[in-house]
Amino acid sequence: MRKLLLTLMVGASTVLLAACGSKSSSSKRNSVSLMQTSELLSLDTSEHADFTTWNTLENSMEGLYRANQENEPVPASATSVVKPTDHGLTYTFHLRKNAKWSNGDPLTAQDFVTAWRRSVSPTSRSGYNYIFSGIKNADAITANKKSPKTLGAYALNKHTFQVKLEHPMPYFNKMMVLPAFFPENPTALKKFSSKYGTQSKYMYYNGPFKVTSWNGTNDNWTLKRNKYYYDQKAIHLNELKYSVVKDANTAHELFDQKKLDDATITGVTAKGLQKNKDLIHERKAGTYYLRLNLRKGRPLTNQKMRQALSLVLNRKQLTKDVLADGSEPAYTYTSRDLTKDPTTGKDFATETKPADTYDVAKAKKLWAEGVKESGQKGIVKMDVVGDDQTITKNVAQFVQASVKKSLPGADVAVKSLPTKGQQSAEANRAFDMEQTFWLADFADPISFMGILQSSNPQDYGKYKDSYFDKQYQEASSFHAADPKQYWQNMRNLQEHLNTTMPVVPLYQMVESHLVNPNLKGVLRHPVGEDDYTRAYLSD
Repeated sequence: MRKLLLTLMVGASTVLLAACGSKSSSSKRNSVSLMQTSELLSLDTSEHADFTTWNTLENSMEGLYRANQENEPVPASATSVVKPTDHGLTYTFHLRKNAKWSNGDPLTAQDFVTAWRRSVSPTSRSGYNYIFSGIKNADAITANKKSPKTLGAYALNKHTFQVKLEHPMPYFNKMMVLPAFFPENPTALKKFSSKYGTQSKYMYYNGPFKVTSWNGTNDNWTLKRNKYYYDQKAIHLNELKYSVVKDANTAHELFDQKKLDDATITGVTAKGLQKNKDLIHERKAGTYYLRLNLRKGRPLTNQKMRQALSLVLNRKQLTKDVLADGSEPAYTYTSRDLTKDPTTGKDFATETKPADTYDVAKAKKLWAEGVKESGQKGIVKMDVVGDDQTITKNVAQFVQASVKKSLPGADVAVKSLPTKGQQSAEANRAFDMEQTFWLADFADPISFMGILQSSNPQDYGKYKDSYFDKQYQEASSFHAADPKQYWQNMRNLQEHLNTTMPVVPLYQMVESHLVNPNLKGVLRHPVGEDDYTRAYLSD
C-alpha cells in the first residue's frame, strides 16, 4: 500500500504485546488513543486505498478471515478456513449466520459479491482492481471486456459465498485478510449513493467497531463499539480514538502527556529514545523507495542515469543518521523477511540483492554516459515529490544532497505536499521521483511485483517492460502451482528490476513505537495493518 499496502508472513516474527495482568473491561479508562501520520481521505475500499484508510478499516470492518498473532488466517466472517476443491480452483465459504452490520442488517454472501464487483470494475479508483486477478473473468472485467457481473464470485444462498479461479493460487487464503476483499452493505450503497464512504455516517460497518465523528476533512475520528458484532466477549475496549500526527516530536510530547497510547516516532526524536523503556520496534515487510517517472520527455528515461542515481545513495548513512529509528537499508524493491524462497531456503530479498549498492565512481561514469545517450544539455533538473511529514522531508533532502554532491550537472528540487496534493501529483504523473512505499499485501514477492506490470493502474511511473510483464504473467498463471518454475520467475523479476531500476529502494520499514505499558493484546503484523480489535488496558 501505499498502498498498500498486506497481511500474512510465513516464518516472520510477529510482535504481540503479551498479555500480563487482567483484561479489564471495567478499567477507569476503557478507550485508547492512537495516531496516523496522514489524513483519512475515504472509507470506501472500492474507491481508495492507503495506510490510513486501511488501518481504520482493519479495526472497523471484517472480511472472510483475520490474521492471528502468528500471521495465519483464522475464521472471521467465514466459519472456517477453506480448503479449495476442483483441483484448487473453487473456494466455498460458509458465513456466520449471526454476523451483522452496524445498522442491524444481516451479513450475507451477496454483500461480498457486491463489494468485489465494485472493486474489480474498471471504473474503480482504488488502484486495487488488479488484486482480483486470477479470479474468473477478473482481468477481462478490469480491461472493460466483460461485465463485473461475470466475476467468479457467487452467492449460492444467503450464507454461502463461492469463488472460482482461472488457475490455482496457493496464496489465495492469505489474500482474504486484505481490506480490498471486505464486504460492502448494499443498503448503505443505495442509501448514500455517491456519498458512500466520504464521511463516517455514510457507511455501515460489520467489524467490532464503527467509525464515528469523521466529516471527511477533520484530522481526528473515533471508533466506537459495534453492538451488533457477533463476538462481543472478545472485545474489551469501548473506543479507539484516532488523530493525525505528522511530526515525531509532537507524537513524543503527546505520549508523555498521556494523550497517545501508541505513538510512532522517527528521526532525531527516535534516535534519542532508543533506550526508552516504552519503546518497541515493529518490523514491517515493506519498502520505502523512489518511484521514477519513465514517461517520454522526463529526465530519468535513461537506464544508466537511473542506475547512477541509485549508486550515489548511501543507505547506511540514511538509516543511521537521518532516520535513526531502527530502519534498515533496502537494496531490493522486495523487502527482506517477507518470505524464504522454498527452492533455495534463502531469504528472497537477500538472495537477489545486487552486487553494487553504493559506488560513487561508477555512478559518475554511468551518469555521464546516460546524459550523453539521452541527449540532455546543460543542468539536468529533477524534482522529488513526497508528503509533508517531517521524516519525508528529511529523506528528500538527503536524496537532494547526495545527487548534488556526486552527480555533475544534476539538480534536485524538493516538493513536500499535503497528502491530497501528493496523490494528485502521482495520479497525473507530475513528478520525476516520488517518495512512496509498499507494504506487502501477503507473504509472497508477487505482491510487490504486481504494481509494476504495465497494465496495473498503480504503475504511476509508466514502467513498460515486455520481459518483466512476461515473467509476471507466467508466475501468476501456469507456473503458479509449480514451485520451481514460480520461484525462478520471481528471481528473474527482482533481478531485472535491479538492472532496469524503475524504482530505487531506500529503506525497509522498521517502526519505532512508544507504547503505553498497560496496552495489551495488540496484534502487530509484519505484513499488513495492526489489529487493535482485541486489545485491552491491563490494571
